[in-house]
Amino acid sequence: MAGKLMKAIVYHGPGDLRLESRPLPEIAPDEALLRVGRSSICGTDLRIYHGDHRHYPAGTVRIPGHEVSGELVAVGSQLSGVKPGQYVFVAPNIGCGHCPQCISGRNNLCADYTAVGINLDGSFAEYMRIPAAAIRQGNLIPIDESLDPAQAALIEPFACVLRGQEAVDVHVGDAVLVVGAGPIGIMHALLARLRGASKVLISELIPERRQQAQSIAVYRVIDPVQEDLAQVIAAETAGRGADVVIVAAPAPRAQEQALDLAAIGGRINFFGGLPKDRPHITFNSNTVHYKELLVTGTTACSTHDCWRAAEIVLSGGVDLAPMISACFSLEQYEQAFAAAENRSALKVVFDPVRGGSH
Repeated sequence: MAGKLMKAIVYHGPGDLRLESRPLPEIAPDEALLRVGRSSICGTDLRIYHGDHRHYPAGTVRIPGHEVSGELVAVGSQLSGVKPGQYVFVAPNIGCGHCPQCISGRNNLCADYTAVGINLDGSFAEYMRIPAAAIRQGNLIPIDESLDPAQAALIEPFACVLRGQEAVDVHVGDAVLVVGAGPIGIMHALLARLRGASKVLISELIPERRQQAQSIAVYRVIDPVQEDLAQVIAAETAGRGADVVIVAAPAPRAQEQALDLAAIGGRINFFGGLPKDRPHITFNSNTVHYKELLVTGTTACSTHDCWRAAEIVLSGGVDLAPMISACFSLEQYEQAFAAAENRSALKVVFDPVRGGSH
């Protein structure tokens, strides 16, 4: 494939994405080359686009994209266990492999991590290089060729959701409140149902997102403007409060209110990070003390989370197809990012081979 060119969406600065022809990535004997099947846009990509990501400082020129599935088309001569023609999902985070976080299975928290689409060239392209460290550490996860590649690409955000729910032990009989009905919030609702929650409620400000959440059979969708959220939760739980509150929106007020909405002994996950210009919240710590609340946060996902999430998706435990709002070609990148910015959309994906079908 030497000398061959590929199309790629390249970041050149805030608000400056360009479709370019680039040489096909060269691979070392211990690396592999992926033909991208689908790659989806996430909130991190939007922050990158606006110049708000710490790994994209001024002067950075890089291909974003880290939610990806595809086919291995070239494999280095020193590799075993992988071969051309395999379909894989790529877990994006690559830890150093030897720090306490990595050896305990939390490579997403490695202080010296790398990640495709973050500080390595990513998947908004026709092809992507798979680094040797990713292959050694198990970041290539086999998928069935029959699985929709767009659903396979969504294993990464679903793995983040799984990590969040593990932290608060969502289980049979729980009443779960999810704040925010974006793609992540709806995935939280789907997973909570799979884990046996007796009631899953979603609070969402945007009418289109409330309608989308209702269409996937969430127990109840709440409009916090027209309804008193605390009264609704009390009514739905016989005054007990929510066993689990997951704040899947970057909303300081929602994080503060979560403590009052939680039941005694409730578990709270601050899943969505807050804006950099407003990272602080204020709450009554006695509420945590006297209700014996568990308040935690989770960020990103480990490779282990990705393997477990892949098992759920591949077994049919969760259908991620309703998450996909639109599909675009690489040439339509401006439309794709505009659609992803539109908060009525869920997941927007690129199909570098066949193009858009939005």
